[in-house]
Amino acid sequence: MKLRRLVLAICSAAIMTAAQPAAAQRAAIDPQAWAAYKAKFLDVNGRIIDNGNGGISHSEGQGYGMLLAYLANNPADFEQIWYFTRTELLLRDDGLAVWKWDPAVIPHVADTNNASDGDLLIAYALALAGSAWNNRDYLQTAASMARSILAHLVITSAGTTLLIPGAEGYRQPGRKDGPVINPSYWVFEAIPVMALLVPSDRWQKLSNDGLALLRSLQFGPRKLPADWVSLKAKPEPADGFEAEFGYNSVRIPLYLARAGIDDKALLSRLRQGMTVAEDEPATIDLATGKPKDLLPDVGYRIVNDVVACVVSGTKLPASVRQFTPSLYYPATLQLLSLAFVTEKHPECL
Repeated sequence: MKLRRLVLAICSAAIMTAAQPAAAQRAAIDPQAWAAYKAKFLDVNGRIIDNGNGGISHSEGQGYGMLLAYLANNPADFEQIWYFTRTELLLRDDGLAVWKWDPAVIPHVADTNNASDGDLLIAYALALAGSAWNNRDYLQTAASMARSILAHLVITSAGTTLLIPGAEGYRQPGRKDGPVINPSYWVFEAIPVMALLVPSDRWQKLSNDGLALLRSLQFGPRKLPADWVSLKAKPEPADGFEAEFGYNSVRIPLYLARAGIDDKALLSRLRQGMTVAEDEPATIDLATGKPKDLLPDVGYRIVNDVVACVVSGTKLPASVRQFTPSLYYPATLQLLSLAFVTEKHPECL
C-alpha cells in the first residue's frame, strides 16, 4: 500500500510537470463563460446534454465536461459531472465507459460499446484533476482506465500502432475492411499523461503513428482526412460511412495545437482544406472537394483562428472571444480553444 501511494505521488508530480496546468493557480476559463456553459448543457445530475443530438449524453461529452470543469478550476462541478459518468456510463466489465446514454429510452443505455475518445478524455481529466487537487481516487481511476485503454483499444496492425474507435466492431473478422479508425479520436495531449499513469513504449508509438497517419491521409482535391478510415490495405474512406471531412474531423487541428504539435504544414493544410468562401469552415465531400454543411458557429470558426495563432501569431478576432453558447459541440470547442490560447498563447488575445 505504501508503494502504491508513492507511485501515485510520483505520478501526480509528473503529470503536473508534463501538463503544466493553470487550474491549480487560476482558472483558464472565464468564470462567466463556464457559468454560461453549465446553464446550457449541465443538468443537476451531472449529465452533459448534447442538445444538437437529441438531448443524449455520451462519454465524449462527459469527458469534455470534466476537462472544462478542471480548466475552470471548479472541483465541485467536476465531481458532479464525474458522479454521473461513473454511475451511469462506467458499466462495462473492462473498465471502459459505454458511449451513449439516452434519456428517451428505457434502459437509458441500449448500446454498451465504448468510444475510445471518450475513454481518453475521461481518464485524462481525472489525471489532471487528481494531480491538481490532490485526489488519489481520481488518480487511481485514471490509471485503471489508462490500463484498460492500452489493453483493449491500442492495437498493432501492419507494424502501425492504432487507437481503434471501440472495443467491438472495428476489426476483422467482424469488420471486413478493418481495422477502421477515426483520426479525430487521437486526443494527442492526453497520450503522454496516459504514459505516466501506465508506462509503456506503446503510448509513444501510438502518438507518433497517429501523427504520421494524419500527415498521410490526404483524400480528394482538398487533401483532407476522412472521419472514418479503413486501413485494411491502402488507406481509404471506410465502407458504410460518408466519405467526408465531417464534424468529427473539425476538431483535429485543435487537438494538434493543444498538444503542442506545431507542424505548420499539416495545420495549414487542414485549415485551408476545411475553409470555404469568406473564411468559413465547412464539412467537405472528399470526392468532389465541395462543402456539405457550412459551420458559421464561432465554436467552429475559432479552430481556424487557433491555427492562425499557432502558425503565424495572428490575434483571435473579437467575435470568437465572446462566448454565447448555442449548441454543445461548438461551444465545447470554443471553450477548449479559449483556454488553450489563454494558457499557451496570450499574445493572440
